[in-house]
Amino acid sequence: MKNTSIKLFSVMLKNSFFFMLLLVSLGSKAQSPIVVNSLKELLPYLEKSNVKVKLKPGVYTISAKDIQKGNFPATSGEKNIANVLFLFSGNNSEYDFTKVTVNVKTEVLSAFTTPKGELYEVQVIGNNNVIKNLKLVDDGSVHDAPKRRATNIVMDGKSNRIEGFHITTRGSYPYGYGEAFGKGGKNVISHRKHSAFLVRGYKNHAKNDTIIHQSYGHAIFMQAADWPTIEGCYVQGAMRSTDEMWKEEGKGTDADNIGFVTAFGYKLPKGYMMCLGEEGIRAYNGGETTIDGVEYKRGTSNPTILNCTVKNMRAGVTLTHATGKKYVASTTAIGCERGFCIGTGDIVNCFADTQHGPALGVDYPSDKGMKAEITLLPYEGKSYNGSGHAAIIVGSNHKITLRNSVKNADQNLKINIGGDNRTIGMLAKDENYPASNIELHNETNYPVVLDDNSKNCTGESVGVVVDNGVNNQIVKR
Repeated sequence: MKNTSIKLFSVMLKNSFFFMLLLVSLGSKAQSPIVVNSLKELLPYLEKSNVKVKLKPGVYTISAKDIQKGNFPATSGEKNIANVLFLFSGNNSEYDFTKVTVNVKTEVLSAFTTPKGELYEVQVIGNNNVIKNLKLVDDGSVHDAPKRRATNIVMDGKSNRIEGFHITTRGSYPYGYGEAFGKGGKNVISHRKHSAFLVRGYKNHAKNDTIIHQSYGHAIFMQAADWPTIEGCYVQGAMRSTDEMWKEEGKGTDADNIGFVTAFGYKLPKGYMMCLGEEGIRAYNGGETTIDGVEYKRGTSNPTILNCTVKNMRAGVTLTHATGKKYVASTTAIGCERGFCIGTGDIVNCFADTQHGPALGVDYPSDKGMKAEITLLPYEGKSYNGSGHAAIIVGSNHKITLRNSVKNADQNLKINIGGDNRTIGMLAKDENYPASNIELHNETNYPVVLDDNSKNCTGESVGVVVDNGVNNQIVKR
């Protein structure tokens, strides 16, 4: 009886061991990605849920001929207003593009004939998807513009993450002037923009993505996005001085043909450096998005920006038009026309230089309650800060700390509290705003100028203080 029990226990152990091996084997197979060997094989998987897919490493090219042959049908995730090359419509799936480069010839930007000539290279409309490590290159001339508009990446749906992408954006019209001749409804040269990355939807996440931006349009922007997160991203644009633009005089270029008269109603001023694109990271107060097949019209709310770097863009981070909780931390703006501008909310442990414009701005006198901690960085080469501002502070009830990493601050650049809110797009007379109840701790030796429409401001400054306001108590230490 005893021997029988021992044998039975031994058999049970053996069977249990093999059963566990079977479970491990099945689990391993369940986790193994499906490997596809071409873009044609990939496309059907983009609408599937609960799949893991890996595209074979290599270089893939999409040309106008592919569009004409119907290899990338004119699909769209939103009322057929855009053509989409890669439409991710499934849920809970993961797509791995490690060591994959997709070259989209810039001729593709204008290759579609329907519906309205707008192109999204990648759009996500499903939920809980992870798409990672794709190198996406617009291959061709910066002047190969879309018929209407183009965007490399559009994120809708909810709880999606696009991670580790490397995007090179090219192809827009005009390219070479930035916003000087128009950016929205009022243009003196018609525009066909090409932006890089549009975040919409709910709790979508752009993580550790790189954008090399050689196009007129935004790098990363948010519309109709609730609780979006932009984390660990690097954006690099290109700058051109207005002096250089004036060298086109008499050469029959777009700017020359309109006499260099800007969309602001006056001739292009010299002495400014302008980004040839638009914002590095920007939020809008309008837009449309699709979540679970339902369309929403709304603004952007509760954006979080973490550990990003923006170089040579119109602004580093602009969140003025977002609502709710706005939080920017450990982010750096280098060589931008403006560093940070969020209206209300928190800027924590951030960095910016003043080479091409102010490190900090506030757009409207209605903006209030911003808390900002920014270290002002040194820069190499000539200053092209035509506005003359190291910072522009208007509105009320802000608490601002400017820390120092500059040995010899340019005394021609002022930390303005109230008054002139001028940038490249405005003359001094156009915007002159009040400031009140500002608490400033200026640990730099940039000078502080309190305008005659400033009042009840307090704090201290290492730099000299010029007070033309009322009841201010910012003291030089």
